[in-house]
Amino acid sequence: MDVPPQFVKVEHERQKLEKALNTMISIIGPIPIANKRIMPYGWRKAAKGRTVWRIIEEIISQNLEKNHKEYGFEKVSPAESEVGVYDFEFKLPDGSTSFVNIKSAVDGTKPSKDDISKGDKLFYFYKEHQNENLYVATFVIKFHDDMTITMEKCIVFPISWIPDVYVNPSNNGNLQSSFYKDLSKAVCRTNQEFEDELFSALEIATKKKKRKFESITIDQLSDNLRNH
Repeated sequence: MDVPPQFVKVEHERQKLEKALNTMISIIGPIPIANKRIMPYGWRKAAKGRTVWRIIEEIISQNLEKNHKEYGFEKVSPAESEVGVYDFEFKLPDGSTSFVNIKSAVDGTKPSKDDISKGDKLFYFYKEHQNENLYVATFVIKFHDDMTITMEKCIVFPISWIPDVYVNPSNNGNLQSSFYKDLSKAVCRTNQEFEDELFSALEIATKKKKRKFESITIDQLSDNLRNH
């Protein structure tokens, strides 16, 4: 991926993270979930990311905790909160610190507009971490007939480079994106530039939510008047 000179450091860090996480994937290998004795008809409707994600998440967490040196990290610290904007804090040998939010995607599914994180929490994160980078790492998973799953690859994407900055007013104010797994569509931005973009998206979402609330309130008032 070619990037302007001022963003080479971010891209270099992104590549390091992606390479390390893909190394971890290759070491972990197939993950047994069930067998044909207890699931004789296979995955059926269970072949969905949310079905197995909590298990995969714990496997990733424990492997990073135990083998971080092997993967090229100086230190890996899980987030204290499960509802924050990142899951892990990575310290690289060069002393740099980065934050990673991990997600899953089922191999072969079409791109869709997915939740990244709470828009307001992201905004405050970038306010507090002007000089550190936040990435979304997507683990692409595949379901197999022998009732195992594999992590096929990991795609690491700087959240500040997401091209389609959109905050959904009807979905708890989440930042959503359809292109966070497609590096060819990345838009190189500084953290400050992304913060400004996100602030604008949050403003638009707030106005839309206010208009929707006002229209519902007016409709309800009209109905009440008609009923009386």
